[in-house]
Amino acid sequence: MEANDYKVRLEIFEGPLDLLLYLIKKDEVDIHTISIERITRQYLDYINTFKLLNIDLASEFIVMAANLMYLKSRTLLPRVDQPPEEDAEDDDPRWELIRQLIEYKKFKDAAGFLTLRELEQEGRFAHQPDDALKPAEAPATLAEVSIFDLIRAFQNVLKRFEESHDFGDIIDDRFTVADKIELLLSHVAPGESRRFDELFQTATTKAEVIVTFLALLELMKLNQFVVCQNELLGDIVIERRSTQSAAALEAAEFGADYA
Repeated sequence: MEANDYKVRLEIFEGPLDLLLYLIKKDEVDIHTISIERITRQYLDYINTFKLLNIDLASEFIVMAANLMYLKSRTLLPRVDQPPEEDAEDDDPRWELIRQLIEYKKFKDAAGFLTLRELEQEGRFAHQPDDALKPAEAPATLAEVSIFDLIRAFQNVLKRFEESHDFGDIIDDRFTVADKIELLLSHVAPGESRRFDELFQTATTKAEVIVTFLALLELMKLNQFVVCQNELLGDIVIERRSTQSAAALEAAEFGADYA
């Protein structure tokens, strides 16, 4: 099976406003001073990457893309050609989007604060149980590291690959996702870690880069690999779990399901 035949079944718990806030944070700009032209271009880059990977997107992402393009077109119009006042709430066409982002960020910050308080309260016990009685650590999930961080890292790898490779000679490798899963499991031993970009060093075609990334996503869903970042928007490190679990059996049988 080829890359474009593989449909990614990925739970994305974040929505279009999360992506916009992520892009704003990445650029280190204030919400009130966002450039509609720049943020629209970046947003569409992410949408195109999701489509390249055949990842199903909620309709809200497409609606936001259309809204951003509408706002961008309005900012390019002379003031005399702007919509009538009754159709435009404010002189600045960005304001409604900015207002949505500010309100959404307030709720996200409040939810994050409450989560931290909950974790603090959970840690306050008069007596700590013995190690043998402690519950097993819950497996990390893909949601622990933003899908947008993963896509950003993948975009960087793909861009560097395209800049450094000559596509004059076409190599018909036809790797499958199952092939790459087997390769990743054989090259990264339990407990070992690799930098994200190291996973793509032997790739010879753009299709192989894409298939390798899809295999990584599947292994993360199976709790075989976890991702870490030392700092916000920092380099991503991939680590293979050292503990054996039912997910290991699922990974071993994956080739039969997706061959």
